[in-house]
Amino acid sequence: MEHIETEVKFILSDVQSVRERIVELGVDVKGRVFETNMRFDDVDESLLRNKSLLRLRRDANTKLTYKSEPAIKDDQFKTFRELEVQVSDFTTMKLILEHLGFHQAQIYEKWRETFIFDDTLLCLDTMPFGDFLEIEGKKEYIKEAASKIGLQWGQRITLNYLAIFEIIRQELKLPFTDVTFDNFQKIRIDIAKYHHLIEADLMNS
Repeated sequence: MEHIETEVKFILSDVQSVRERIVELGVDVKGRVFETNMRFDDVDESLLRNKSLLRLRRDANTKLTYKSEPAIKDDQFKTFRELEVQVSDFTTMKLILEHLGFHQAQIYEKWRETFIFDDTLLCLDTMPFGDFLEIEGKKEYIKEAASKIGLQWGQRITLNYLAIFEIIRQELKLPFTDVTFDNFQKIRIDIAKYHHLIEADLMNS
């Protein structure tokens, strides 16, 4: 079923203290998983140019997702139309996409611990380039959750992880495009140094 995905992100300098504050809210803890994500595109990179995403994700399950920008943008939140379906076999789904003319354009990995707070999804994400909290749900619930966790609304991020990585890649002139832990093994990044380039209010000012 198609729906509008609404979320924001926050850079975390102290993951453990944020996690403790989240748990103190009485959340439902869903566990931590490792994700492998593949972004697919056609030969003309038309999905990327149209700010759309075709993604195959493997963690405990395998899901195929298509995202596209909604007609009306929101500078307070990251919003996307989303179509998602669970599939039974990662490798077979990858072959189907390739036979349809798509190619694997990019890989990105992360560790994700998920919590449910009322009707809001809280995700502690460890990316190869930094730690984040992603909050997804209804707009008013997102703001409420961020406030209760003690996060500053003005420091929120509305970019996706690939867009954040692209800014870092250009700033550091990194020679790779896949966001894997192996690629960052010998690279130490203080993600807070790039906050001024990705903070939502600064980008929209």
